[in-house]
Order: sequence, then C-alpha cells, then structure tokens
Amino acid sequence: MLQIDLWKRVLIWLVCVTGLMLALPNAFYTKVEQANDAVIELETKGETPERLAVAEQWPSWMPSGLVNLGLDLRGGAHLLAEVQVADVYASRMDALWPEVRDALRPERGTVGTFRRQQGPEDQIRLKISKPEGMSRALEVVRGLATPVTSLTGAGANDIDVSSAGDILTIELSDAEKLATDDRTVRQSLEIVRRRIDEVGTREPTIQRQGADRILIQVPGIGSASELKDIIGTTAQLTFNPVVSRGSDPDASAGAGNKVIPSQDESGTYYTVENAAVVTGEDLTDAQPAFDQNGRPAVSFRFNTSGARRFGDYTAENIGSPFAIVLDDEVVSAPVIQAHIAGGSGIITGNFSVEESTNLAVLLRAGALPAGLDFLEERTIGPELGQDSIDAGKVATVVAFVGVLVFMALSYGLFGIFANIALMLNIALIFGALSLIGGTLTLPGIAGIVLTVGMAVDANVLVFERIREELANGRGPARAIDEGYSKALSAILDANITTFITAVILFAMGSGPVRGFAITLGLGIMTSVFTAIFVTRLMIVMWYDRRRPKTIEV
Repeated sequence: MLQIDLWKRVLIWLVCVTGLMLALPNAFYTKVEQANDAVIELETKGETPERLAVAEQWPSWMPSGLVNLGLDLRGGAHLLAEVQVADVYASRMDALWPEVRDALRPERGTVGTFRRQQGPEDQIRLKISKPEGMSRALEVVRGLATPVTSLTGAGANDIDVSSAGDILTIELSDAEKLATDDRTVRQSLEIVRRRIDEVGTREPTIQRQGADRILIQVPGIGSASELKDIIGTTAQLTFNPVVSRGSDPDASAGAGNKVIPSQDESGTYYTVENAAVVTGEDLTDAQPAFDQNGRPAVSFRFNTSGARRFGDYTAENIGSPFAIVLDDEVVSAPVIQAHIAGGSGIITGNFSVEESTNLAVLLRAGALPAGLDFLEERTIGPELGQDSIDAGKVATVVAFVGVLVFMALSYGLFGIFANIALMLNIALIFGALSLIGGTLTLPGIAGIVLTVGMAVDANVLVFERIREELANGRGPARAIDEGYSKALSAILDANITTFITAVILFAMGSGPVRGFAITLGLGIMTSVFTAIFVTRLMIVMWYDRRRPKTIEV
C-alpha cells in the first residue's frame, strides 16, 4: 500500500542531488564567474600564470553554470531602436539603375536616348526621347523583374514599372517592400547581435519587437551612449567612381550622383556616382593595420565576386580617381595607378589605433542595411541593481521564513517535511536556471517569491486530505496513501492551469514579463515534483522506520 520502489527512491534523490550540484555555483557567484571568464581567455588568448590561477579558483570537475543576472540586477544599458526600413528602398533603386541602363542601351534605335530624372529616392524616373518606343522600354525593363522571395509575396514581382507620357517610372512593388522590410529588420537584428558579441559583453538581450523595432539590453555596460557607439554606427563601406571634386556642398550632382564631404579634408566635397563598384557586403575580413608610414589603418579583403568586380574596375579606369566612402563620408580618394588584383587593400585616414580597431570590428560584423532611430534609452547603474538584489533577498527571506513557521506550527512533523521539500524546491529552481542559462530579473525574483507561497499549496491539500481520512477512522498507512491519491487531481488541475498562464506570458510577453514567466513556470514544475514525490518519499521513509500506531497531522 504505502510503498515506493527502490529505483524510484534512487531516481528522486538523484534528481535532488543533481539540482543541488547545479545550484551550488550560485552560492560562490563572483568566484565562479571570474573562473569562467579566465577559462575563456585561456582558450582564446593563451595561457598566463595569472589566468591559470584565476581559472583554478573553481574545480573543473564541478558544474560551473550560473544564473545570469538581468539588466535590472547587474546594471547596464537599455535601448529600443526603430529600423528605418525605407532607407533600403533608395539603395535598391541605386543598385538597379546600372542594370536598367545596360538593358536599354541596345534599344536606343527604338526608345531613343534616355536620361535619369530627379525624383523620389525610392523610384527611378527615366525620360526617353522617343515616346512612341515606350511600350518597348516597358517590356525591356519589366524583363528585369524577379519573383518576390517570400511566402506572402508568392506570385508577385519585385518591381512595378509604369509610364506617363515620356517618363518611365520604376519602383519596388508592395509585396517586395513587405519582404524587404522583414529582411532588413532580421539582418539588422543579426548584425547588432554580432557587433555586441564582438565586444564580449555577457548575456545581452537582443530581440525583435513589433514590425520594425529592436530591443537591446546589455548588462554590465557603462552607459546607453557607449552601447549606441557600438551599434549605432552603420559602417556602410562602398567604393564609388568619382565624378568631380570641389568646395561647394550645394553643387548640382546630377541624376544618379550625390555630393558627400571628405572626412580628412575640411571644406572639400566629392561628387560620386550612387551606384557603388563594390560594397561592404563583399568584405570577407577587416583587420586593424598600419600603412607604409606607420599610421593606423584598416586592411580588408573581398570575396571572389567582389574581388573580380574591383579588379575589372581598376583595370578599366587606370588614372581615374575612386572614392572609399564610409557612412557617406569620403575616407580617401586615391587615383588608380594600376590594376589591383587579388581583392585586398587598405583604408588609410586620420585614424587613432582605437578608431582603426573599432572600424575593423564594425566592418567585420557587416553594415547595417538601414539606419537606427533610438526611441528609448536608459542607463541602469550597478548600485541600483544591487539595491534590487537586496530588496529581492529581503522579500524572499521574509516569505520563506513566514511559510516555514506556518507549516511547522500547522502540521508539526509533516510540516517540517514540507519545509525541507521547499528548500529543495528553491535549489532546484536555481539549478534549472543555471542548466538552461536563464536570466534572472527583478520580476523573476517576484516569480520565485510567488513560488515559495504556492509551493506548499500541494502539501496543504495532501495534509488536509490525510486529516479527513484519519477523522473517518482510516489507519495511518491507509490515510497517508489515500491523502496523496485523492489530492493528486486537485494538485494537477491547479498547477496545470497556472503553468498554461506562464506559457502564455512567455509567448506573448517580452523582457521583464518573460523573466517572470520563466521562474514561475520552473517553480510550478519543481513544486509539483517536490510535493508529490519528495515529501511523500520522506514521509514513507519515516513511517517505515517508526511504524507509529497513530499520527498527528
């Protein structure tokens, strides 16, 4: 009747011991964190006596996973950025223009001469000299269209081509704009993640919010402005043909061109073609270096297609200048002296060593496809995080002690068994968070405090049921067995509905709400485990040893 198989007993205690071992590193948080960082440095930077000494602070055979502290506990920076998806439309049109020009050139006998006109940045407007050839021009340009590569745009083309009189207009289709917006946000999200990972910050939160926003939370960083410096620079590198050079920023650039300032030469402006020869997307590597004069620079290397285009351009334009453009500023504009093969080169300018290193990091991570508009920014100091930790500790201890006293006074020895299970429950929560690499936030602490209160509910149901069975004349063994059996359905119903709520909070919420949902969900699972299995096992072991004729609950 009141029996638990040996293998079940072993499995239950094995789970408890494993949870305690996984939770143990959190009791020595600073020491374990330093040891983990030293181990990473040993792997990436090589061995030194100092790193070895720090790495040996924590035994290598022990678990070393820690519960990551969230932004509100460790301190750090919070940013909410909006991706300017419309920026990509203009660059798409600029990239399409050379294809349109090359496609229409063989048709000059039919369409006559054509010239790009000033117009909205997200359109290409062409004026043709023979309006009677407009139908042929539309046919040729529409032949450049490609299917939209998205599920929502199935069957649609990426461009819409129309005409009015002698003006031919090209723009992205609505389906392509939707697909482009989604790709742009996804690409921006990944590039932001790579840039932050390059700096080596610990456990950042980087996730998409809504259609075009990105939430960025980085614990341990000094300020929001420092975080913006890392991710806010677009680092868009292009190599553009130079049309002219002058000192007038308002000079007429002409269709298909733009006027941009020089980074090094104050008051100097270059007119360059919008269509780049190669872009930063063709880069495979960028590293800080020094030029022949010993000044900081950045060396780069193109992929195969980029190297081929760069080589062909330099071979055909020897003696002509070309501009190295970074974020709409001309870094340098050298004259092509010879064919540059091999796809590698160097960017020189008035860089400091730190600036060249940061530029190399940004170029390696890739260019943001569109600008970021920071809608919200906050800096949380570590002292505020420590205050949150202290307040959370006080709240947890007060709730914990209150529950322990209540259970001991209400249920005597059985209440003490429930209290031991409650302690194991808290350890299992931290062990599970350490195992999955979860992040503990202030709302997460609230979830743990709530779990402390809820954890004994199952035991209260069981103990009250045992009381009823004893009052009905059942013997001790039968009363305990019936108490657990008959209370099981109520325990499962209550916890399953709460767990469903936690799942919905996690799926629909973000940031702090998810932190609360994670600890609440884990707490529900550990509470059910400790109430149904651990407490029962302790009562059974006690009963097998004592064999009392009567019991007091």
